[in-house]
Amino acid sequence: MSDLEWEQQQLQMRQPVARRRPHHQRHQQQRCELQIQDKSLSPRSLTELWSGPLGHGTDDNWTWSKRNRSKEVVLSGPNFRTVHFHPNWSKGTAGIQGKRPLNNGRHYWELHVSQRVFGTSIMFGIGTKSCRLHANAFRNMLGENEHGWGLSHKGVLWHKGVALLYTKRFRENHPTQIGILFDGIEGTLTYYKDGRCLGVAFRGLDKVTDLLYPIVCSTAAKTEMTLRCARQEFVNLQDRCRAVIMRRLHTTGDVKKLKLPQSISDYLSEVIDDMEPLRQVNEKEMCMIKYDLQI
Repeated sequence: MSDLEWEQQQLQMRQPVARRRPHHQRHQQQRCELQIQDKSLSPRSLTELWSGPLGHGTDDNWTWSKRNRSKEVVLSGPNFRTVHFHPNWSKGTAGIQGKRPLNNGRHYWELHVSQRVFGTSIMFGIGTKSCRLHANAFRNMLGENEHGWGLSHKGVLWHKGVALLYTKRFRENHPTQIGILFDGIEGTLTYYKDGRCLGVAFRGLDKVTDLLYPIVCSTAAKTEMTLRCARQEFVNLQDRCRAVIMRRLHTTGDVKKLKLPQSISDYLSEVIDDMEPLRQVNEKEMCMIKYDLQI
């Protein structure tokens, strides 16, 4: 089955399911404890104990595309979920696209990154079919234009070639786990690092008409990432109605002014993010990032 046929089959299977979720479930602002200490647990046990984002969702068995990838990417492992970048040496930037189309749904996936965290840019995020997956130069490829949204291991967000300060740079030569929560109804992308929610990174993704896919890329030689804990949640009519209402309400204060029953106020407030707007990287900071200096 080709990637296109696989995508079409998945889209046909994703029919909305009418189901009300508890109002206390947090999609973007919840802080989740994802690390499970007992390594002997079976896959079924891990599913039953899952307490991260989309706890009421289901497992999602997507994998990486063999067709949409750089020539410097090698796949291995069960269901080809492990990505090896630049297996010999690196002379540019290599990326790969996931098979899962994300639009109009809620999806969460985790990437276990090996200890080889270094170099110009290791990136995690999403992009369209037009997103470049190979460059003969060391660059922040995911987010260099309007076709991608990415987070660099230096803690910087990229989209349309614009860099925003988001979080602390990752510890070099130390393994880490990155979680990505895509909410196609609210139009947001949220990152998690080692079980800690970093907050909403990108907004307005519900307005993107092109299909969006998970994408990762790296400039570092012999980098390795493994896809883990992919989950999805089908969207109901109630969530779609909330998305329309929240286009007019922007703060918890706006919700309180309506004097609604507490349960409804809580439900509406779930998707409000009161974080300060992210700041664009200035010229001095960009030079420091380029030359691997601490900001």
